[in-house]
Amino acid sequence: MKISLIGFGNLGQGLTKVLDEKRNYLKEKSGVQLDIVSVVDSGGAVVNEEGIDIGELSEASGSEDSVSEIMEDGELGTSALEVVKNVDSDIMVELTPTSIEDGEPGLTHITEAMNRGKHVVTANKGPLVVAFDELKELEESSGLEFKYSATVGGAIPVLGLAESQMSGDSISEIQGVLNGTTNYILTRMTEENVPFDVVLSEAQELGIAEEDPTLDIEGIDTAAKMTILANSLLDRSVKLEDVDVEGITRIGQEVTQLAKDSGNEVRLVGIASSEKLEVSPKLVPSDNPLVVQGSLNSVTLKTDLAREMTITGFGAGPRETSSALLGDIVDIYKSVEG
Repeated sequence: MKISLIGFGNLGQGLTKVLDEKRNYLKEKSGVQLDIVSVVDSGGAVVNEEGIDIGELSEASGSEDSVSEIMEDGELGTSALEVVKNVDSDIMVELTPTSIEDGEPGLTHITEAMNRGKHVVTANKGPLVVAFDELKELEESSGLEFKYSATVGGAIPVLGLAESQMSGDSISEIQGVLNGTTNYILTRMTEENVPFDVVLSEAQELGIAEEDPTLDIEGIDTAAKMTILANSLLDRSVKLEDVDVEGITRIGQEVTQLAKDSGNEVRLVGIASSEKLEVSPKLVPSDNPLVVQGSLNSVTLKTDLAREMTITGFGAGPRETSSALLGDIVDIYKSVEG
């Protein structure tokens, strides 16, 4: 199965390394044969419809130069959209930077790929918070697969679990701690009574927080993920602006200490139900499974049959996200190839 990789930043490079590492394992275990036929970054593309040498591509990861300058089949200046339109591939993996304002350029890449008969896998939240209904309608009308497990919870298989293994359960509510940066900050504030600003600076130095952490600490990233979960698992038709959002910037040491003294911890919690869609700091009992430490994520599904199911894991990082991306790619392979 031929793959076009649109975006070769941290996630694209991480996926390439994992595909290189796992190719023999996948072939021996499940008969899965995956070939990357094109890779695009901001400087250009590498295209080889017979399959790019994945070992060489993996070695090119981490370079400051465009992949089009490093690899033998490089094409300087070739755009992602040109590759989507002109390169013969079965699956497009869309990993360009997220824009929650208009979903671009990922939204155009995804719609163009599906209109041209390509299955799509993405970790890009932007297109889904902007045009979820339209993309799902396109998936249904085209008969193609559109998978986005990596948009929520990194390595946590919340979408796959709910949509396959728990497909007979009716989900009434979803609660999630879905941002590693805010969870790290709140954990450190609770455990060591450190001021918010000090912990944020520490998180930035460690690479846990972005240079501009606004989307994380203001709750926007969590709100985007809750929007996707509400639409996917609760059949709602909502957008990011429908979420009531409050971040953690007003949480001080006195709040985290008072919570701790009363057997609770403060967590940034997203909640979605048929009537509610919100993200805000909550007092959560310390023994509640949503109270995960450090940069971990956790999601609780409230259902009619299983009652409550909580899954916890690593929500960010190239390898963790690659777990979700690779799972989606293999699912498509098995669905198409039988």
